[in-house]
Amino acid sequence: MPPRLHIFRSRIPARIVVQASQQARSPLSLRLAPQRCITSNEKPLPKADEGAPGPNQEQLPHVSEEAASMSKIIGEGGPEIEEQGTPVDEVLKRDETSQEKVPKVLQEQIQPSSPNSTRSFSTWARSRQEAIISFEDSGLQTTGHKFDLPALPLAPNMHLKYRYAPIVKQVTNLLMRDGKLSVAQRNMAMILNHLRTASPPTVNPERPLLPGSPPASHLPLNPILYLTLAIDSVAPLLRIRAQKGMAGGGVALQMPVPLALRQRRRQAVMWILDTASKKPSRGSGRGGFAQKVAEEIIAIVEGRSGVWDRRGGIHKLAVSARANLNVRRR
Repeated sequence: MPPRLHIFRSRIPARIVVQASQQARSPLSLRLAPQRCITSNEKPLPKADEGAPGPNQEQLPHVSEEAASMSKIIGEGGPEIEEQGTPVDEVLKRDETSQEKVPKVLQEQIQPSSPNSTRSFSTWARSRQEAIISFEDSGLQTTGHKFDLPALPLAPNMHLKYRYAPIVKQVTNLLMRDGKLSVAQRNMAMILNHLRTASPPTVNPERPLLPGSPPASHLPLNPILYLTLAIDSVAPLLRIRAQKGMAGGGVALQMPVPLALRQRRRQAVMWILDTASKKPSRGSGRGGFAQKVAEEIIAIVEGRSGVWDRRGGIHKLAVSARANLNVRRR
């Protein structure tokens, strides 16, 4: 291993040699940038016009102008450049001399008028001309509507809360359990669908329906009428109320009480639901109970349901208890 050399301890003086760079050694003519010299034989470069922008100063056209030129080349309709300009009111406000030659309508729009002043012309009739023409006289077509627009004023049953038939809404509320309205509406839709698709019933002459009812073959065409006719036919007219203390000594008497329309229908629906719930299920699925209720309604129209016997029993008991109406309270 050679011995180390210490510059400050060594007796031999050290020389630091600085080498010149290659650029310093090269001549001055090579270091200068090359310049183009135009001789008399060559064509001189073109000169720019006075006031004209140079090649690197030319501005690009506006977006709308570029789109208009491109659409003109392609053959399509371009943007409307005229609407993108300055409004006429602003231009007239800047130029006072041109305000004297403009129409009177524009002069009154530019010059602010007092609140009590009146216009020399009327624009209300032109702005309200379309509103004055009635919808029926105009002959406009209701494009986009599957059905025609409703006639005004609207009927009372056109309200959102009364869009369903009263009997349908009442039966739906009686079908509801635990506040599940959507389930009750689904069952109601299944009942009406079953009544619509079922074969026409055969009416029993011993248990006739309400007078004025349509033929049995027409009932599946209108399931709501089918449901209403079945419920109203078995709905009781009376109910029996036990009145305590009427006979003396705390003995209760049976008093017949007439029922209103909703009360009659409610009693009939409760009988139908009670009878349908006791029927055996034919299978699993969410539509089992709705099918049993629909079959019970069909059985009522055909006179095969036990709800007729319940209605007859209530009426017989009410007829026998009508003598108690003349008994005075003791």
